[in-house]
Amino acid sequence: MLDREGFRPNVGIILLNTHNEVWWGKRAREHSWQFPQGGIKYGETPEQAMYRELQEETGLRHEHVKVVGRTRDWLRYEVPDNFIRREIRGHYRGQKQIWFLLRMIGRDSDINLRLTNTPEFDAWRWHQYWVPLEVVIEFKRDVYLKALHELSRFLTPPQAQGGPQRHAGRQARQVPVLLKNDDEKDSFEIETSNG
Repeated sequence: MLDREGFRPNVGIILLNTHNEVWWGKRAREHSWQFPQGGIKYGETPEQAMYRELQEETGLRHEHVKVVGRTRDWLRYEVPDNFIRREIRGHYRGQKQIWFLLRMIGRDSDINLRLTNTPEFDAWRWHQYWVPLEVVIEFKRDVYLKALHELSRFLTPPQAQGGPQRHAGRQARQVPVLLKNDDEKDSFEIETSNG
């Protein structure tokens, strides 16, 4: 489903924990990180699509999160031709997104990246709110920055002020994460609270 200008309606999700850190997913079999996102199906509202995509990509359900805010309007990005399938070139230009800011009220153990047969992500971690955009695919960076800035008004201080900040009293630990199948494991670092 495309609009008249060739943009596909989509939702983006910024998920916060109690420390105002954001959920950051590593795309399956790639070296890039991103927020959960996905298309709005015919007949769905943006909020319905957000809950569906949240469950498909992270395993989290409605009862695991609270909606904190959303962008006022659509944020758009154009997709370069080399990323567009040949048969839709000339019609499809990119995505227009409503971004939601959610607060996780469930537990980290509620997250399940393998809920579907084709997982979007193969690893995840909590990251400071002002994520490093250099690990996001280039054509999405401007929309990420706009969404983070617009939704930062819903954060509790001090994270909403002054851009990137480090958390005192935090340490990294190794967490096993399923990557390819149930027999192969790898690990990555996430920041966790010391108390």
